[in-house]
Amino acid sequence: MSKNIDFNLLLRVVRFSFDYKRMFYAALIMALMLAPLGALRPYLINLGVDKYILNSDMSALLTLCWVIVSLVIVEAGLRFFFNYLTESLGIHVTRDLRIKIFNKIVGQRVRQFDQTPTGMYITRIINDIESIKTIFSEGLLTIIADIITIIAILIMMFVTSWQLTLACLVVMPLMVIATVIFNKKVKGSFQRVRAQLANMNAFLQEHLSGMTIIQAFNAQKREAARFREINRNYTRANLDSVLYYAVFFPVVDIISAAVLGLMVWWGARGIMDGVVTLGAMVAFPIYINTLFRPIRMLADKFNSMQQGLVAAERIFNLMDDTSVNEDSGHLQLKNVEGHIQFDHVSFEYVEGNPVLHDVSFEVPRGTTLAIVGSTGSGKSTIINLLMRFYDYNQGFIRLDGIELRDISKTSLRSHISLVLQDVFLFSGNVRDNITLKNPDITDEAIFKAAKMLDAHRFIMALPGGYDFLVSERGYNLSSGQRQLISLVRALVYNPSILILDEATASIDTETEAIVQFAIDKLLRGRTAIIIAHRLSTIRNADNIMVLEHGRILEQGSHDMLLQNSGSRYSELYNIQFEHKLSAGL
Repeated sequence: MSKNIDFNLLLRVVRFSFDYKRMFYAALIMALMLAPLGALRPYLINLGVDKYILNSDMSALLTLCWVIVSLVIVEAGLRFFFNYLTESLGIHVTRDLRIKIFNKIVGQRVRQFDQTPTGMYITRIINDIESIKTIFSEGLLTIIADIITIIAILIMMFVTSWQLTLACLVVMPLMVIATVIFNKKVKGSFQRVRAQLANMNAFLQEHLSGMTIIQAFNAQKREAARFREINRNYTRANLDSVLYYAVFFPVVDIISAAVLGLMVWWGARGIMDGVVTLGAMVAFPIYINTLFRPIRMLADKFNSMQQGLVAAERIFNLMDDTSVNEDSGHLQLKNVEGHIQFDHVSFEYVEGNPVLHDVSFEVPRGTTLAIVGSTGSGKSTIINLLMRFYDYNQGFIRLDGIELRDISKTSLRSHISLVLQDVFLFSGNVRDNITLKNPDITDEAIFKAAKMLDAHRFIMALPGGYDFLVSERGYNLSSGQRQLISLVRALVYNPSILILDEATASIDTETEAIVQFAIDKLLRGRTAIIIAHRLSTIRNADNIMVLEHGRILEQGSHDMLLQNSGSRYSELYNIQFEHKLSAGL
């Protein structure tokens, strides 16, 4: 069995229990105390038969019965505390692990979330960490307790009758072989179960989030067929593990029956030859039952621990991923003026497929840069690099003359507010969605920001006002209401730099006027970068930059670019203007 256990991995898991040493050592002491108690009962029965029943000493036999009853009560009490301690230890360790892994995940680069399905992370945080609990509740400490119990029982068996003990141990190699094969097979099945469970979680998370699209395109049957296949694979992996258990335990029962039969045959001859006592013959079936119960459970517990170690390996692979949480920046910015400079910046998401080519531009303090261009031209990539969601490959990006890589990510982002087209609101009230539960933001600051952006009236009109419960992703609010809340969120953090990534693209014209009014107020006195498809919303920008295939095609003010009738901006503006005229007709 040891060949199947990664002891380095086990030791790493056990280290997490060192914060609860008292609980760990108390459980260990309980295990040491339980071992001799289980082995003592058959020995006392042997003693009662040979010394008291055969000699008709009923007084001593009654005393012995009271001793046995007392031992059973003491053992039951110790077993209760042992089980409680091991379960509590597992719960405390998994609680700490869950916090560590969540902190690791939320600190990852955005690139990791692009490459890994959300359901995979859910499996790690919930299912895998829950499996690690079994290492303590059903694994390590209980295995130690069972091994000590087996040793104690074997010692007492030899003390009672070494002849019968040797007869019982003749078939023990068969038990070892069966257990080794069982462990090897079950380990592989556990790994398949975990992989299939992660696939199922990823599928469910993605499809439940996109249920509107599935129903809109009548894809229910197709997606149901895909889910049936994933569910079938998961079921098959589980059935494999069930099969191994179904085979193993009857094999153990057969071996146990063989041991009992051999013991009876050998014991009967021993009694006739005078080398085995009647008390030993009575006690040994109890010894065998007491011995095989922990042996049988030992194999099961080894596999529970193996299942926990399979999960732990996946958890530690994520925790040890050195490609995440890299932050070379050390500078903490106290005051930011907001002067942004891109200096010959190039970037590629996938190696060999560049998205930005030698891009250079400046956004002076307190000015607004609007970026326009077709889909895939690199507009959002510029924002991703400025926020340091991704690290650029070539060139430099500077903020107030300081290279971006030298600035701590936390410090950098504390001076920037980002408003996206697809507003993400969390389940909870409006207040928490504005502050993101930042205790430094007061209600007074929230009300002031909301009134400044003319969002206070609509919020107060909601049932409960700022305590109105927002549903998942804010689906019980209109797109305009969600966008206004996101703008209040941006303002309440009082940023030096504001980034608007197509903030009005998904709302109607009437709501756009309200949101644009709020945006105009939000922009005052701040450096801003605006990505927009509706060119009418960026007329007042200080500078407009047109991107095409990752390169800057042209720059200038709205009027300057329109004066050049052959400019790409003029072409885009005329297309939108004609579209509006035709829509009006």
